[in-house]
Amino acid sequence: MLFVITGPSGCGKTTLVRHVMENVKDVRFSVSHTTRKKRNAEKEGRDYYFVAKSEFEQMIKEEKLAEWTVIHGNHYGTSKREIERKGTRGDLLLDIDVQGAEQIKLKLKRCVFIFILPPLFEELKARLEKRGQESPDSIKERLEVARKDIRFYPDFDYIIINAELKKASKELEAIILSTRCRLDIKKKEIVPILRSFSEDR
Repeated sequence: MLFVITGPSGCGKTTLVRHVMENVKDVRFSVSHTTRKKRNAEKEGRDYYFVAKSEFEQMIKEEKLAEWTVIHGNHYGTSKREIERKGTRGDLLLDIDVQGAEQIKLKLKRCVFIFILPPLFEELKARLEKRGQESPDSIKERLEVARKDIRFYPDFDYIIINAELKKASKELEAIILSTRCRLDIKKKEIVPILRSFSEDR
């Protein structure tokens, strides 16, 4: 199953995804492509695929992206190949922005959409400032985008309020594990069980 996880910048969705990856088996992370510069702690192929703007634009032209957007002057997108390659080996988590999630919703049917909210606007602002990676103008811009992003929450299947990391992580894990028990997911697995109850046996 494809789990699309989104929310305003600074809501903590990337941290939540990392915690779930450590605690839930058979879960993979969909690595996005971006044209922004790599930060010190980031690794190619783990956090992002870092590409030139010209390469990204070629991927758009050749329709190789399932979703893409421009955020603060940088391009971000998820390749169709990434979803196809990793999605066949278990559950796949997409950590993307709200615009990208809306694009995925229009293109792919079998997905679970999860929206991460901060406890308050003031808390979101404090988290962005604490990062120390953004200028005051950049933080202001991200907060304005966040005000617009949260309007899309009714479009999602689940809402997680990320006030306390441990609790929010457990809620995300619960969504993934409960989805694995859905009838359409279990259908093949239960066929031999149902046959064993047949009156002909």
